[in-house]
Amino acid sequence: MRELIIPKVKDFNVTGDGKTDVWKKTEWQELSRVGNGNSAYKTKAKALYSDTGIYILTDAEDKKLTTTDIPDQGNLFTEDVIEFFIWPDENIPIYLEYEISPMNKDLVILVPNVDGTFYGWSPWHYEDERQTIKNTSVYGGKKSSMAEVDGWMTEFYIPFTLLTPLKNSTPKPGTTWRANIYRIDYDESPCSQWAWDEKTNGNFHDYKNFGKFIFGD
Repeated sequence: MRELIIPKVKDFNVTGDGKTDVWKKTEWQELSRVGNGNSAYKTKAKALYSDTGIYILTDAEDKKLTTTDIPDQGNLFTEDVIEFFIWPDENIPIYLEYEISPMNKDLVILVPNVDGTFYGWSPWHYEDERQTIKNTSVYGGKKSSMAEVDGWMTEFYIPFTLLTPLKNSTPKPGTTWRANIYRIDYDESPCSQWAWDEKTNGNFHDYKNFGKFIFGD
């Protein structure tokens, strides 16, 4: 099982390009190719946390932004996407799934997974202090549907209040969460997939094989 110690920082602005100096406090984590597909793009991620929430930064090499105009809370997983899963309490098979597209659209769902049967539910009152903060950027091209690029980045903040009423949802130094980070790219058929903890091997909802996020000082 892969493990990552998450450094603690003060809250900062989410720019979408990872240029804020605070990201220097942690190292890139390479994602591994899983499942079918042939794309050899590199994908990597970073993680930080504060008293109020967790921050994720991703960098995905690419040649084309295979996206359309799917809105927030739409089926983003049918196009190029980054997915982040948080499972704070291992005693209850319920976890948060967060998806973000190159076009800066997101999908937030709470997923009960009972013996492999799962279905997402959208959060109630997803607003104000319970809402994520997100931004994306593109390099080597324009941020537009089907544009030719060299890659794209996501940067997002998930407030701990969004995880209410899950237990263990406000971590302190030493707290452990199960988690995983994924990518899907649709440049070719079949689509290509990546995972931070590759033991899930293409089944993104294999929560028992998620890696471990260990919250540091």
